[in-house]
Amino acid sequence: MGRPPPLTDPDAFTAFYRAHVDAVLGFVTRRVDDPHLAADITADVFHTVVEAVAVYRPERGGELGWLYGIARNHIAGDARRRAREAARRQRLAGRRLLDDDDIGRLEERIDAAHAARLLYRQVARLPEPERAVVELVAVDGLTVAEAAAALGIRSGTARVRLFRARRALRETHEAALALDPRPVETS
Repeated sequence: MGRPPPLTDPDAFTAFYRAHVDAVLGFVTRRVDDPHLAADITADVFHTVVEAVAVYRPERGGELGWLYGIARNHIAGDARRRAREAARRQRLAGRRLLDDDDIGRLEERIDAAHAARLLYRQVARLPEPERAVVELVAVDGLTVAEAAAALGIRSGTARVRLFRARRALRETHEAALALDPRPVETS
């Protein structure tokens, strides 16, 4: 935990990026099934990091919680913008900076995260406040305190939301499994 390195230094940013890109991409691919969108959101997260490094507060949580909070905001913003930006995305469709190998690797990663997306759909039935805490704690591995910091709430509030979410998931376990009864393929 602590303040990220001065990210205006290219070497420091490269080290910070390499240390966290897989975790951020994993967070995104558990929620997004389009490889282009996953790559774009991950890039947007690190662009935001460079612009917002001055507002990072280590006492509110670790770097990973901070990055997940930024990623969560970008994913939510994309969902809100999707309808408005359909025409713009159409104009840019042929100009993606991903080659066939990049697309193949992203598709493999998205396929590997299939089981996680199934669980995410089950959790998606929870009310937003409880769902957000469950995602950050159970899916992304943050502590309750780090999840609270990422969401901008108190730790006690996060604990109550997590308790409610776990209770709701236990009560609706069979219904949640019925959302996608397909067997999960393993390699």
